[in-house]
Amino acid sequence: MIQNFLSDYGHLVTWVAVISSFCFFASLLIIPLIIYRLPDDYFLHFHEHNKMEDKHPLVFIFLRLIRYLFGALLLTAGLLMLFLPGQGLLTMILGLILLDFPGKQKAVDRLLQIQSIQKTLNWIRAKENINPFHFPDTQK
Repeated sequence: MIQNFLSDYGHLVTWVAVISSFCFFASLLIIPLIIYRLPDDYFLHFHEHNKMEDKHPLVFIFLRLIRYLFGALLLTAGLLMLFLPGQGLLTMILGLILLDFPGKQKAVDRLLQIQSIQKTLNWIRAKENINPFHFPDTQK
């Protein structure tokens, strides 16, 4: 039965393994770099950190398109990493931050309520001797 599946869908299994490996290793490299660059109060005021608006309209549209594509890629990779190896929740948070949609603040705040996510984000920053993040007090 498994042998029949592999003979019929072996190429699909290979592609899933390749994509999984790529997402895993890319997340190990890219996620910490993004976390290092964010200011320590980013999650308190992350909706105010948009510096693209004063650019030329074509540059603004191009940068926003790149931002949304990268955000969608990170969100998709994060969802996949919930089932495959990788830092799924951290990747999803960074993808959500890059996207704009109704309820974004609430979704990010809900994920940031998870203590293990807060500890992991600050642990990554501590490895480079960077000040820890300040998180919103969402205990209402």
